Order: sequence, then C-alpha cells, then structure tokens
Amino acid sequence: MHLQAAPPRQLPAQDMISLDAQEQRAQRVTWTVGAVAGAVLVVLTCLLCTRLLF
Repeated sequence: MHLQAAPPRQLPAQDMISLDAQEQRAQRVTWTVGAVAGAVLVVLTCLLCTRLLF
C-alpha cells in the first residue's frame, strides 16, 4: 500500500521592507549591547590595573 502525500501548502507572502527594518533594529541593539559591554570591560580593566599599581 502506497500513500499519496498531500501537496505542499502555499506560504504567506513576506513583507521584505518590514523584515529589513526589523533586521536593522536588531543589529543596532546588538551593536549597542556590545559597545556597553566593551565599555564596562575597559573600565574594569582600568580599575584592576590602577589597583595593582598602587
């Protein structure tokens, strides 16, 4: 006995302009979080170095 598979459904249309805008916002958030984390690491490194020197 062989079963016939159902044909694939049609996917909904994608709003490429909206997807691009969301991707840009996500990239901006990623860069902001990375910049804040980098600044915190620089401050902590400076504090550690000054503590070791004095």
